[in-house]
Amino acid sequence: MQKRLRLRKREDFAKVFKHGKAAANHQFVVYVRHSQAAEPFRFGVSVSKKVGNAVVRNRMRRRVKEIVRRMEAEMKPRVDIVCIVRKPALELDHDALRKSIRHVFKRADILKTAARRQP
Repeated sequence: MQKRLRLRKREDFAKVFKHGKAAANHQFVVYVRHSQAAEPFRFGVSVSKKVGNAVVRNRMRRRVKEIVRRMEAEMKPRVDIVCIVRKPALELDHDALRKSIRHVFKRADILKTAARRQP
């Protein structure tokens, strides 16, 4: 994921948690905050120690970031997004993970309506 698309500072995460709206499914919780600084959008992932050890957490972080990177053209502009990975996400393969992320993003209303679904 490109640097311009990353949320990295603790203050940025805190702003999204405090002022953002949440949407969730069984595998993910997504917090979304509209921001003028986010062009086209900024994305951060959080994986708790309850999910697994460092290897497992980093693997999940990489998988989620890659899926979101491929969805870049479908995302609404000027939003900050924080995705929290829940433990049930570990059991999903790549396609199921992609569908789950797409589902929670639709619930959070951060996908463009005219965007076509990519295989």
